Amino acid sequence: MSRVCYFTGRRTRAGRSIARRGKAKYLGGVGRKTTGITKRKFKPNIQKVRALVDGKVVRIKVSAKAIRNGLVVKPPKRDYQPEAEQKSA
Repeated sequence: MSRVCYFTGRRTRAGRSIARRGKAKYLGGVGRKTTGITKRKFKPNIQKVRALVDGKVVRIKVSAKAIRNGLVVKPPKRDYQPEAEQKSA
């Protein structure tokens, strides 16, 4: 199961985390020094959502940004009544 948005194609990206020490020059120090660079991952905020796709209700993985932007069309609420209640009503 990959972490990819169905609509926007957002996926996990690689990057670096830079650790620094020291005081900035403009604050009166001798400058910031890099003490380490490690690889890291930037993961998108992916949610599993029930949505209407081509007229069918399906579960898809969508980024939170796509949900906020209104790209996801939610299915209508069901007005289900059990059999016993339908006969008596």
